[in-house]
Amino acid sequence: MKARSPGGEDAREKCSTAEQQPELAWIKFMTTDTITREALHDRSIQMRGFLRSDGLFEVEGRVTDRKSYAFRALLGDRDVPAGTPLHDMGVKLVFDADLKVHAIETFTDAAPYSICGAGGEALQALAGLRMTSGWSARVRERLAAHRSCVHLVQLLGPMATVAFQTLSVQRKQAVVDRDANGRPLKVDSCYAYSAGQSLVREKWPEHYEGPSDGGTPRSQGQ
Repeated sequence: MKARSPGGEDAREKCSTAEQQPELAWIKFMTTDTITREALHDRSIQMRGFLRSDGLFEVEGRVTDRKSYAFRALLGDRDVPAGTPLHDMGVKLVFDADLKVHAIETFTDAAPYSICGAGGEALQALAGLRMTSGWSARVRERLAAHRSCVHLVQLLGPMATVAFQTLSVQRKQAVVDRDANGRPLKVDSCYAYSAGQSLVREKWPEHYEGPSDGGTPRSQGQ
């Protein structure tokens, strides 16, 4: 009789499964039943949109970093106690219904270096830009990394999304934007609005591309 090696077929089967399904390999690293964790760093990002009394809109983004231990940044000029913000800074953008930026304000309530606050001055170059498609590329064109605060610049991308969401009250009664073929631009703009989802089937059944009731996929226009 052929001797069975330790683990035998079961071990080879598990190995084969892992090789065939590498996407499952991460599961063992995320199991926390027997693994403890020590919190070292906390980053909080808050973004809010406002309607102003002058008829314009405002979006504010703030980033706050804290560590669970006391430290001093390399060449830093202050000691940072555990749980005290290392970074607490942000951006305010004033914009109109066309998402055009009219004014920029930055603030630095906490930073590792006393000169960090000046890193927000370069963001004034964003005045006049629209927070629409290509916004991030235009931001990179106008803001050189060494002349602006990287933490503030990183807020600008998602702030454009929040600005768009801030205008949702106005868009409730607006006509749905469509492409040249009459297809709503919302379709396939995100997971919930993908052409195969029930949301599209309910709202725009003529553009639904998911399975029919019988499970047979249907093509657009069917």
